[in-house]
Parts: sequence; C-alpha cells; structure tokens
Amino acid sequence: MLAIKNNLMSVNAARHLSDSYDALSKSVERLSSGLRINSAKDDAAGLAVRELMRADIAVIQQGARNAQDGISMLQTMEGALATIDEILVRMQSLAEQAATGSYSSAQRSIMHNEFQEMRQEIDRIAGATKFNGIKMLDNTTTVSIHFGELTSDKIDVTGSNMTSASGGLAITALAIDTAASAKAALATLDSAIGTKDIARAKFGYKMNRLEGTVNVLNIQAENLLTAESRVSDVDVATEMAEMTRNQVLAQAGISMLTQANAMPQMALSLLSR
Repeated sequence: MLAIKNNLMSVNAARHLSDSYDALSKSVERLSSGLRINSAKDDAAGLAVRELMRADIAVIQQGARNAQDGISMLQTMEGALATIDEILVRMQSLAEQAATGSYSSAQRSIMHNEFQEMRQEIDRIAGATKFNGIKMLDNTTTVSIHFGELTSDKIDVTGSNMTSASGGLAITALAIDTAASAKAALATLDSAIGTKDIARAKFGYKMNRLEGTVNVLNIQAENLLTAESRVSDVDVATEMAEMTRNQVLAQAGISMLTQANAMPQMALSLLSR
C-alpha cells in the first residue's frame, strides 16, 4: 500500500539496519578485545566458568611463585653452608698441621688463633644468613612453603643449627694450641663436617622437591589456560567472517533505507497531478 503517514518500509529497513550495526559493533568489540565474552550478556554461563578458571589459575601461578621463592630461600642457606664447609675444611687442615711435632708452641699458637677466628666466622655466618628476615642456620624452625588451596598443599622445611655451640657443630671447646688437643679436634671436626653435610643434603633434596612442584604447577596452569582460552577467547577467523557478513548487511540496509525513504515521493507525485 502506498501511504504517506506511515512509511512501513523505512521502519522495517531501519530495524534491520540497527540489528546489523549492533552485530557489527559486537564483532568489532570481540576482535579488538580478543575475547568472545566481554560481559555477562554475551554468555552468562561461560562467564561464570571463565572466572572460576581464572581464580584457579591465579592460585596455581602464585603457588608456583611461592615454591620458587622457597627454592631461593634454600639456595641462600645452602650457599652459606658451602662457605661453612670451606671453613671446616680449613679448620681440619689447621688441626692436622698442629698435631705434628715439628712445630713450636709459638707456631701452634698462631694456628690456634686462626682456628678460633674460623670458628667465630661460622657462628657469624649462621646468625647473619637470612632470607626475607628468616634465619634457618642457627635454629630448627620449620618454614612451610604453601602452593595450593588445601592446607596439605605445602612442603615443610626445617632449619639446622650450624653454630659452633653444643646444639650445632659442637666445636666451641676445640683447641689446637697443643699437639694432643689438635689430634682430639680432628675427630670432632669430622663429626661437625658430617652434621653440616646432613643439613646441606636436606636443603638440597627439598630444593629438588620444590623444583618438581614448580614444574607440575606450571603444567596445571598451562592446561587451565588452554581450557579458559577455549571458553573465553574469540575465534578470529570465524569472527572476521561474521564481521564481513554484518558489514555487507549494514551496507545493504543503508541502501534499502535510502530507497524506502524515497517511496513517499511517489505518493506526492500522484497528489500533484
């Protein structure tokens, strides 16, 4: 019907053009953000799944960082034990040197002074070595490295007392100012080196365990990221095809709207005759 009050064809064309522009806008939003889901109205269920996955991924990634921090802490302690190892070897060498009868008392006194300086340095290292304020070489405090949602997702690391006192290496009373005391010191130093080796090995296998934990957590995070990507990320090829379709529809809608708006002119031409 040819009418001038209501241009129904124009209204219809405008509605379809609006739908095409809305779809085109959505495609541009998805391609510019890289996400298929930009708001809850895009996919309410998918959004809920994605946010839960993102929370799990964040926990796992932070857990991996916690484990790496634990490794760094243990590396700090193990590095200090490497220095203590060198000091104990030097002390044992001095004791062996002082145990022979070819040195005078004055010479043994010099050896003894160096020996005591080495012992004091062990105490200084054990007390001064720390990571974020945490000391593990002058006490037996347990530090828990946490890396998951459960309370059981942790690895406990116990410190080792590496001081020269009886609670640690038990070398406080050692002296090498005589040949007899130097010979006695050798056995005690052997025991002290064994104690140090046990502590160093303990830190070593804890580091290996934490490294394994980091690898597992990284794999878990990677797999969850893959799943989250399937839910949330836009398929660029598919969305580009959809955008091209919407562009064509929008251009066609503009042309048809122009034609529909010209229809009332036909009625005017009839009225003018």
